[in-house]
Amino acid sequence: MANKRDTIGSLGKGLRVIEAFRAEHPRMSISDVAEATGLDRATARRCLLTLHDLGYADYDGKFFTLTARVLRLGMGALAAMPLAQMVQPWLDQLSDRIGQSTSVSILDGTEIVYLARAAQRRVMSIGLMPGSRLPAHCTSMGRVLLAALPADQARALVEASDLTPRTPHSLTDPNEIMGRIEAARRDGYAVIDQEVELGLRSIAVPLYSVHGRVIAAINTGVAAVQADAGGLAALYLEPLLKVQEGLRRVLR
Repeated sequence: MANKRDTIGSLGKGLRVIEAFRAEHPRMSISDVAEATGLDRATARRCLLTLHDLGYADYDGKFFTLTARVLRLGMGALAAMPLAQMVQPWLDQLSDRIGQSTSVSILDGTEIVYLARAAQRRVMSIGLMPGSRLPAHCTSMGRVLLAALPADQARALVEASDLTPRTPHSLTDPNEIMGRIEAARRDGYAVIDQEVELGLRSIAVPLYSVHGRVIAAINTGVAAVQADAGGLAALYLEPLLKVQEGLRRVLR
């Protein structure tokens, strides 16, 4: 960890302000940002006005919203990540083979972050792209990534998550969620049945490095047109595992 004398506190505060904006609250007032970040109102105001002056935020006199310029901060890093570059051709081929959208993500605290995606058709109401985030506890990729952690660490992340149900099918009991995570650890894959969004099912497997460490997850999401989610493994597990095995020889 860097010595405090070698860090710029104002930069850290500015980044906290940017991170306060989420899909659930894209428009925020100065007071909103101060509450979300723990900064005092004057500091939050200076950070927001600086972002506005630099073109990273719009301001209507009361509410601030981030502009597309903010994407420069993340998209360049994502595009430069060797993992994203290496998995994209595999995703494209898998998506063409199974006729479904496929994605790769990593775990970031209580959320998953999409690194790469190959879209066939839109099955979610929200648009997903590299950099998109979803809760880990209720997503197929999140559950296999949590399954790769020690059980106590996975439970701590689940209990720190916002377990507000997204659909009537969402699990909200930490013990029940941990049961699904333990099943993913045992089975080597996870299936989600309309827990993120009604009409959406998905199946995911972990991606391993050449050293056997779980570094990401890959999934496919499909429309919930079958009677139950039990058929997903029969349809898609084998092609997912083939990609898993192929990437295991090259990922580090």
